[in-house]
Amino acid sequence: MNAPNPSLSIGAVARRAGVAIDTIRYYEREGLLPEPARRASGYRSYGEDAVARLRFIRRAKTLGFTLEEIRELLALSADRRRGVKAVKRRAEQRLAAIAARIEELTRVRDGLRELVEACPGHGAPEQCPILRALGDGEALP
Repeated sequence: MNAPNPSLSIGAVARRAGVAIDTIRYYEREGLLPEPARRASGYRSYGEDAVARLRFIRRAKTLGFTLEEIRELLALSADRRRGVKAVKRRAEQRLAAIAARIEELTRVRDGLRELVEACPGHGAPEQCPILRALGDGEALP
């Protein structure tokens, strides 16, 4: 998948893609980035497509996709017949998971807010609603 004339060092690719060199090596081990060509010296040599692929991975991670999901997205991006439909389905699934996580975090935030507001911030620890809720298995708000 590398360009016909790879010429970028791993450091140059890392700078251009905005990732660490170790990240590039990790993605290669994980199969997210194809094994690069090697120069006579043994150093890795990349083409522009490696930069584009790393940027794709970085953006997908920013949107909350896992590395396994990114691997699927990369495979689907090459599927001319079914790729776009499947990519949309994966994005919808990720969106639903994020919405569920936001709902859960909102519930946790609201419960913690109630506990913080109920706590006077002084007095005996056994009277602290936060410690009581955490310690005795009492249902959280």
